[in-house]
Amino acid sequence: MTAVILESTLTCPACGYAKTETMPTDACQWFYECEQCHTVLKPKPGDCCVYCSYGTVPCPPIQERGKGSCCGSSAG
Repeated sequence: MTAVILESTLTCPACGYAKTETMPTDACQWFYECEQCHTVLKPKPGDCCVYCSYGTVPCPPIQERGKGSCCGSSAG
């Protein structure tokens, strides 16, 4: 059994700034504001959250379930 990794480094596609953040385990994070350039990151099409799109590690629900939607019907 593999342990779930809770830290992921998000990299801003606009300016390249990277910061390690602790991911929530009970919800998807749909928005993240870059500390350096203040661009608001949103998930890429097909991804459930900003960690799956811009992070070094996918979000905990994706790690647990494998590829696919982590948010079920609430993903919109």
